[in-house]
Amino acid sequence: MTFPISGVETAFWVPILAGFVVSVLCSMGGISGAFLLLPFQVSVLGFVSPAASSTNLVYNLVGIPSGIYRYFREGRMLWPLATVIVLATIPGACLGVVIRIRCLPDPGAFKCFVGVVLLYIGVRLLRDVMSSFSTFHAARALPSTSPQGPNRTQVPGPALDDFAVRPLPSTWSRIAFRFDGETFSFSTVRLFLLALGVGLVSGTYGIGGGSLTGPILVTLFHLPVYTIAAAVLLGTLVTSVAGIVFYHVAAAHYADLGLAIAPDWLLGALFGIGGAVGMYVGARCQKYVPARIIKLILAAAVLFLAVRYVTAFFC
Repeated sequence: MTFPISGVETAFWVPILAGFVVSVLCSMGGISGAFLLLPFQVSVLGFVSPAASSTNLVYNLVGIPSGIYRYFREGRMLWPLATVIVLATIPGACLGVVIRIRCLPDPGAFKCFVGVVLLYIGVRLLRDVMSSFSTFHAARALPSTSPQGPNRTQVPGPALDDFAVRPLPSTWSRIAFRFDGETFSFSTVRLFLLALGVGLVSGTYGIGGGSLTGPILVTLFHLPVYTIAAAVLLGTLVTSVAGIVFYHVAAAHYADLGLAIAPDWLLGALFGIGGAVGMYVGARCQKYVPARIIKLILAAAVLFLAVRYVTAFFC
């Protein structure tokens, strides 16, 4: 099968399978999986033009709603968090599109940029995983004071039947909520500034921002991965819509460059079909998988791709 816009030649089921596999894993961490699909397009399918980034956003557009629906049904949508993410990442993403077209049209330079972004994501995830493992083993080494005896293992994480996120009264400068018997709060201004930077990078990369926002919320804001997934996916969806619109506008404005900029809708839709099924499955299964396992798998995949792309540019 040949895709006319991208020029990719592959069986129709390949992008569907790729979208399903990455979304099952990534949606459990509030990540759409687009950050892994872009290297797949570049390295496996040979799709290296700026249109690869916009096609990634089509995958988000088709695949994400099923995951959001599942999280919403389970009461895990934190609307104030999602609102701040959307308002900050959209303007940054639009500027990122211009950077992608004007400054990074070369496949080699773009791969290096992708590698640096992935390296940051992977290091942050790995540090958080190692920290959680150290805390877990330290807790096991201490004698228990509970009435059930010293051999009781304290495993962090909520009960399977109580994964709802309960918003608390918030202000314009601070958002608060309760989850698993604990209260969490964070600065709205700090989140907005970080999300603005995420939008800039994500618009350049074509990922919608979830693969950066999720690790930031977990590692810097210390929020449970179970509470952020829905909001991050919703922010990624809305930002992806804005990014697609801006890529189409840019395609007309930069037509003289001779680059494929507008998305390959057919290829992106096939990615999205697999992603829609995978995200629903991942959202459904998330509460049965320990958070540190989710982050460890993501960190391993991200660091592998990061090292490969960065070393290929300099060697």
